[in-house]
Amino acid sequence: MVITALMAGFDLSARNTFDNLYRYYKAHPSNRGSHLMAWAQDVKGKDIDQTSATDGDMDIAYSLLLANSQWGSKGAINYLQAAKAMIADIMQYEINPNEWLVLISNGIEAESKDYNDTRTSDFMPANFKAFYLATGDERWQQVIDHNYRLFLEMQNKYSPDAGLVPDFIVHINKTPKPAPPHYLESEYDGLYNYNACRVPWRIGLDYLLNGDTRSKAFVQKINSWIRETTNNNTYNLSAGYTLAGNDIHGRYFEALSFITPFAVSAMVDQKNQQWLNNVWDYTMNFKLKDFDYYDNTIKMLNIIILSGNYWQPDALR
Repeated sequence: MVITALMAGFDLSARNTFDNLYRYYKAHPSNRGSHLMAWAQDVKGKDIDQTSATDGDMDIAYSLLLANSQWGSKGAINYLQAAKAMIADIMQYEINPNEWLVLISNGIEAESKDYNDTRTSDFMPANFKAFYLATGDERWQQVIDHNYRLFLEMQNKYSPDAGLVPDFIVHINKTPKPAPPHYLESEYDGLYNYNACRVPWRIGLDYLLNGDTRSKAFVQKINSWIRETTNNNTYNLSAGYTLAGNDIHGRYFEALSFITPFAVSAMVDQKNQQWLNNVWDYTMNFKLKDFDYYDNTIKMLNIIILSGNYWQPDALR
């Protein structure tokens, strides 16, 4: 939905596609928060699980703000109204109001054992700033500030050389630390794996759109490390790293989900220009058929940013 709204200037059918995607989202409401989306459907379109995926909800809400800016909200769908309703549900069901950090899904309640845990790729400061501008809800500022502090703490304590964060962080209400192996998805849950690989993009985008110096400082450490560890050679990139900055054993293959976010983070400083050019050229040589939806979707979102075609929605309330 984000891609479709952003690309509307190049695709005359974009609004129709977007509205159909919106109707699919509305056809699959979550079990808590009627404006959130059940995260998984089978091939027949039946919900497998009616809990939400926080990152998906946050991008749907952002896409609705983009749609309002792109087409206005006087047509069949009131995009701005839908966005505000969704943003309210995200705040109510997917934000920990004690720590102001992002919950993994709306299925996690105050008594849940993982209530004080978070997935690093769900921190989307550019989205959160758009939510604040659309609603005036000051709580989004707290979420932004608290998450930046957590990320800086994790970077300094667990990855001072590489600047990386793990897929999941646990015990944020006490002593935050990387999740143990098999916390939720795999033995690599405490490493820079298939969730955290989005962090250089999500954080770097905040500087590109909003000029937040916390964003630039955070990703600059990652930029310095990745350029040094690869010797500025994109063919040395791996699909996953330990927090110390070492390759995950056996991950010596191309994965666009790891590659293209490093290009977005490189955009924060002209000193990275040659490295940025290298990653762009490397990325554009890969074909759609060679990767799955996850890699290709991240590639598409990232090259929209890299080409200067990503933007912040209007601040309408």
